[in-house]
Amino acid sequence: MGRILDGRVALVTGGGQGVGNGIARALAEAGAHIVIAQRNAQQGEAEAASLRDTYGVESLFIQTDVTGRQQVDAMVDETVERFGRLEILVNNAGASFPKRLENHTDEDMESSFALNYFSVFQAMRAAFPTMKKQGFGRIINLGSLNGVNAHLFTAAYNASKEAVRALTRTAAAEWGRHGITANVICPSALSPQAKAYFDANPEMTKALLQNIPAGRFGDAQQDIGPLAVFLASESSGYYTGNTMFADGGGHINGVPWRPEVED
Repeated sequence: MGRILDGRVALVTGGGQGVGNGIARALAEAGAHIVIAQRNAQQGEAEAASLRDTYGVESLFIQTDVTGRQQVDAMVDETVERFGRLEILVNNAGASFPKRLENHTDEDMESSFALNYFSVFQAMRAAFPTMKKQGFGRIINLGSLNGVNAHLFTAAYNASKEAVRALTRTAAAEWGRHGITANVICPSALSPQAKAYFDANPEMTKALLQNIPAGRFGDAQQDIGPLAVFLASESSGYYTGNTMFADGGGHINGVPWRPEVED
């Protein structure tokens, strides 16, 4: 991969692990300076150092709880203060939990939307003035096949992630005249947690792979990262308001994974 993002500045929430880490590494490999924002300081600092050492880019860690609006605003402000600009925003931080729909509480819905939706909205809003002033911005939000395919027992997550897709399309429509694009990636790639789960559940792994035309699980850096690099580049200027499915074709048939829940 060439350094097509040389000198660009990218802010990646949850960039120290999983899909976010794969995207951060791919962007750095393409030449972008990286800001990692997340709660886990030890992990974030270590990954920022690794990006500097491995790819020769500048990298900064900002400890951030993205469910707090003031922290999200401060995250963006510190990025712009440090680098003088912000071209690429990757909203990756998120989480789900298994529970039957009828057992969801108001607090379940509120906490899921705080993490998976409102943090995205607030980061986009905070980044907009800088991107507008630059006349260039690339917003990449992480969606989920859970919402697209209405997976069982993850109602709060499904709803919050589909809200992100609607928000992204609206941003594409309203902000396009400022040189800002907004797109969604719905990824399927192994994280350390997912790998541990699949290693312990071989029958579930077999069932999943049978429904993925590519016949394998994705790698965050090699399979998801290049799509993020394209969306972050100048080449994607006419591509906006879209959802990319980076799942080896798994969305075609749906995925039979069902989390364990109590009745």
